[in-house]
Amino acid sequence: MAAPSDPAARPAIHVLIVDQRLAFRDALATRLQTEPDLAVVAKAHSAKFAPRVLVGRSADVILLDADLPEDSAIAFCSDLTQNGDQSRVVMVSAASQPERIVAAMRAGAAAWVRKDESVDHLLRVIRGVVRGDTWIPPRELGAVLRLLIEDQDRRRDGDDLLSSLTRRERDVLFLLVEGAGRKEIAERLQLSANTVRTHLHSLMVKFGVHSTLEVVTLARPRLDAFSQIRLAAIDNSIRFLLTRIHSL
Repeated sequence: MAAPSDPAARPAIHVLIVDQRLAFRDALATRLQTEPDLAVVAKAHSAKFAPRVLVGRSADVILLDADLPEDSAIAFCSDLTQNGDQSRVVMVSAASQPERIVAAMRAGAAAWVRKDESVDHLLRVIRGVVRGDTWIPPRELGAVLRLLIEDQDRRRDGDDLLSSLTRRERDVLFLLVEGAGRKEIAERLQLSANTVRTHLHSLMVKFGVHSTLEVVTLARPRLDAFSQIRLAAIDNSIRFLLTRIHSL
């Protein structure tokens, strides 16, 4: 009988590889398939295509190209988290900027690995995240922790942030959280594209972030709380009106 520490004795870890470079994902898949406890269940060239190749299957670990265009990797990771997907996401990138790592962690990623790291290191990370571990490049750990602390302080000090927004900024923010893009926001609010761009930039500045996705991530809990308060206020107003009607 194989020893418990023997990789062959453990159930296979199902891996999905999402990378825009064909040569990289094929070479990585070939290497991972040589490991007795790993099974590459699918490969995809984009975050948009990834769900299609997984139809009828599941992945324990998703190796996700963090350098996909238009922040699609962060958006894909965030969607997985919001939908309750249990896959552990390992961001794989050619670089390791602290700001991008923080954005990935906020979106639900479990690890960040540079592409110039050894495959043996990547294998340790894959097996680690399945156990519930998190991995951040040691050289970036200090900067990442500092950004997270600053973000926590910013959230604590910004409980009244929504009230500091202009009416139009709040309109744009509500639509942004609903999932509307710039064009749809412009059409629904009857604004020019440049005006919408200005409002989005203002929101990013006020929230202290670098992307509209981060604005949504930070704003959603506050808007939920704001909506509950607003509904409670409406309910109280209705009760008051009913009382007044019955007293007539």
